[in-house]
This record gives sequence, C-alpha cells and structure tokens, in this order.
Amino acid sequence: MAKPLPPLGWIRSFEAAARHLSFTAAAEELGLTQSAISQQVKAFETRLGMPLFVRHARGLALTDAGRRLVPEIEAPLQALALAMDGVTTGSSEGLLTIATSVSVAHWILAPHLTEFRNQHPGLRVQLLSAIWPDDFHSTQADVEIRFGSAKQAGSDADLLLPNRLIAVKAPSLDGRIQDLPLIEAVGTSSGWRAWSRHVAQVRTPSLFTDTYGMALHLAVNGNGVALVSELLADHALRTGLVVRAHTASIDSSEGYYLSVDKGKPDALALRDWLRVTLARITERVPQEQDGI
Repeated sequence: MAKPLPPLGWIRSFEAAARHLSFTAAAEELGLTQSAISQQVKAFETRLGMPLFVRHARGLALTDAGRRLVPEIEAPLQALALAMDGVTTGSSEGLLTIATSVSVAHWILAPHLTEFRNQHPGLRVQLLSAIWPDDFHSTQADVEIRFGSAKQAGSDADLLLPNRLIAVKAPSLDGRIQDLPLIEAVGTSSGWRAWSRHVAQVRTPSLFTDTYGMALHLAVNGNGVALVSELLADHALRTGLVVRAHTASIDSSEGYYLSVDKGKPDALALRDWLRVTLARITERVPQEQDGI
C-alpha cells in the first residue's frame, strides 16, 4: 500500500519557508501566523523523520535533506496551480464565483444560501475553497471571504460581524469549562491563553486543529470545548448542535473579511444579502463583557 501523502498545507509552508529562509516571511506570504508555519513545518519534518531546516537565532538554513526536497516539490506545486487554472464550469454568463474557506462555506453560506438563490432564480453559484492569499489572487472570484488580520485581508475587504470568540460544546457534554477538554484552533493570535488572561483560568488544550470550522465540528461531536468565531458558530447554536460553555466572549485578532467585484451586479447583490443575513445574527448575540 502506498504511503499516504502529508497535507498540502505542510508542503506549501515548507516550500515558502525554504524560499524565504524565514518562517515570518513565509507566514506573511501565505496569510498564516509565524507559529502556524513553524508548527506545520515541524509536523512535516516529523512525518519525514528528518530535519529540513537548521534553526539559527537570526534565521533558517536548509539541511541537505531540505535542499534535495525543494526542487522535488516545486514542480508538482506549479503543475497543480496550472491544473486548477484550467478547471472551469463553462460559460461565466450567469455564474457567481465565491472564494472562501471551507469553514465559511460549511457553517455560514450553506445554511443560508437557499434564501439568496430563491431571490435570484437562474443564477449559478460556484464555491471555491481558498485559504492562502495567493489562492485568492489566482481564483478571479467575484466574491471573496478571506480570513486573517485586517492587514492580511487588504484594504478592499470589510470585516464581517460579529467578530468575537465564544466557547461552545455539545449539549450532551456535562461539566464546567475548567474541567472539560479544550479544542484549540492553532495559527490564530487569540486562543485559550487569551481566555485565561481575560476571563478565567482554564487547563491547557489537548486537541488541536488548524481551522475554526473543524474546531466547531469537533465540539459538535462531543470532543470538548472549542473557542471559535461567534459568526461561524451561529447556525450550530440556533439548531442545537452546540451550546455556550460560558457566557463570556473575548476579542479576536483575526476575522472574516468580505471583498466583492463592484462591477458585477450579482456580486453586489450577494454582498447586500449577506450583510442583512449577518445583521440578524448580530441582533441575536447578547452584548457581553469579558470576565462574566
């Protein structure tokens, strides 16, 4: 049986870090945090069973294994990008292309999209999964929902609200937040450590993932308490898939940012519809203060 390939994200993080010889520069390019790049490269090295970088105080240097690997992965990545550029859905007439993360597509768009499509019969909608900033550059989408800081999102993108972090768990998971397993979305600036500083001391997380969407999915299935965007968690809360594990919420350093092609009426229509839809969520969110 063929050995399973490591996640594409690990490979891309390594390739970017190898080009720049810097985790920080790779993080800037890919729209992740320096910590996320470092963790993904470390996971890649663990999978391969060998170090790819020598970590110096002032930067990185490739090991012999790292130098041999770089050209081997550059060509496949370029071929994959070309293959994605060649995939189309036919004529773009009457087609609205939305580029966003799987988390947003799953937890925000999918529960509400029928309403928008009913308002615009005959409009075809294409959803593209995009994570890194260069993914968005190459999609040529009409609508983009980017995750990151305001700087990473760009000046043409507007922050979607609400944008605080809340603790959620499955209704069947009994116990206080201080005693339950915690789920951490790595690669974000605000997490359980910030919760301990601003709300109440909690234990160290024991389950880790790289997106709020997966953290929420893990919480739905009773794996522990997830600290996630309240915007993302709204549908799961309303349908009873999760409940609040604590009444408090904390600020988030990152968020979901909306950018649209202002020259396309269908994109503007989706923007206006999404703003109205999310305003309903904001109306349902209690205005809480840290420390409750």
